Amino acid sequence: MNTTPPKPKFTDFARRALNPPLRDKPFWIVQGLILVIVVLHYFVDTQPSLVGGAFPAGVPVTLLVIPIGYAALRYGLTGSLATTLWTILLWLPDLMLPHDEGHVGDDVLNLAIVLVVAYIFGRRVEAERAIQAQADEVSAIAFAVEVGYRRLFESNRAPIIVLEDNDVVSEANPAAKDLFGTDVVARTGAALIGVDVDVESLSGSVITLANGHDYRLDVVALPLVASSQRRQVTFEDVTAERSEERRARLFAQHVVQVEEDQRRRLSRELHDEPLQLFLHLARRLELLSHSDGVSAVVSASLEETRNQALEAAARLRTLARDLRPPALDQLGLIPALSSLVADVDDDGPSSHLSVLGTTARLAPEIELGAFRIVQESLRNAVRHAHAQRLDVTVSFSAEDLALRISDDGIGFDPSIPSTFEGHSESLGLVGMRERARLLGGRIDVRSSLHHGTEVIASLPLVQSPTF
Repeated sequence: MNTTPPKPKFTDFARRALNPPLRDKPFWIVQGLILVIVVLHYFVDTQPSLVGGAFPAGVPVTLLVIPIGYAALRYGLTGSLATTLWTILLWLPDLMLPHDEGHVGDDVLNLAIVLVVAYIFGRRVEAERAIQAQADEVSAIAFAVEVGYRRLFESNRAPIIVLEDNDVVSEANPAAKDLFGTDVVARTGAALIGVDVDVESLSGSVITLANGHDYRLDVVALPLVASSQRRQVTFEDVTAERSEERRARLFAQHVVQVEEDQRRRLSRELHDEPLQLFLHLARRLELLSHSDGVSAVVSASLEETRNQALEAAARLRTLARDLRPPALDQLGLIPALSSLVADVDDDGPSSHLSVLGTTARLAPEIELGAFRIVQESLRNAVRHAHAQRLDVTVSFSAEDLALRISDDGIGFDPSIPSTFEGHSESLGLVGMRERARLLGGRIDVRSSLHHGTEVIASLPLVQSPTF
């Protein structure tokens, strides 16, 4: 920050010199002192014989530094320039004395020195005043900010505490005192929150306090003191939000469960009744086609009808397996996915399943969720992506189950809603994301036009779903 005033031009000199503080009484006292010095100097120069004993060396011109310096200190460059101009005008009669009685050479040199001193003093005083004015302005702004912060701090309905670098509460607003008690000051942040961890690491997290409410913590540093590491902790009550979120997740969980129960029932009914009827019909048709007395034409028609019945039975079997694959409950995730990928490979694009890590049986809800995510991804790739190759990778670890489904299809642009939102494939992705969310996991869909699509899912194994 530049605190030195800009170098004045000649017009600025003239303006300052011609606009002195005429209404200020001390200014006229200074001018009077200048007049006294000038008159004494003139009298000494014109009457040296009368005052020689009293003023053996005359009245020195440098005495003018005193009043001019005072004017500079009090009024800055304006006061020093105006006073110097007044001094020069008063000194002109002495400079015009005949026979060099006024000591023109010495006086002009001394007046030049006085003028330089007046300029330097005035500039320096203005620089100091500028620095002081800026410091006062900064102090005023800081004070206003502090007052505003204090008002917000005291009136905020959210509990707010200030922690020193030793984790001790130094300040608390009324809402915090209502929440934690009037003795909140001087207690530690860990004791208030009830967890033995650094409070700053909990910024953005949601915790449940002793009153049963859920609070989201917001921790920010207070850089008001350079050497301080004070932190402000705000407790935002998100109990209602979290309760609504829990209800929404419970509802979604219920919807998914009802859907799976319906799939299981339909799969069982298709397998137990229509599929068996079609198989029984195929056997009857086969017997009829080989019965005595049946013509070759009728036998051929019966054989064709039998084949159609078997094809219908195969489609029903596939539909029942898609609704609820028996291998998933009986053998686990990997055999079920192997069967799924094999069916896609037989009827559509080339498909491949890779398994990384040690295969293990997982919780039923995790296996079911993972199977549905892969199933929906493959269905979207076959129906909409026009892919020639599909790759499914399943990775087992101690912490999570990772899924990766990629295709070389036409892809889509996620940044253009018209190409994605509202379509059946988008609804399928919504369902996959909801399943992953209910299991505490996440899904990332990466795609671009003409460069295929990749679905990456991660389902945790060490934590239960969050509702």
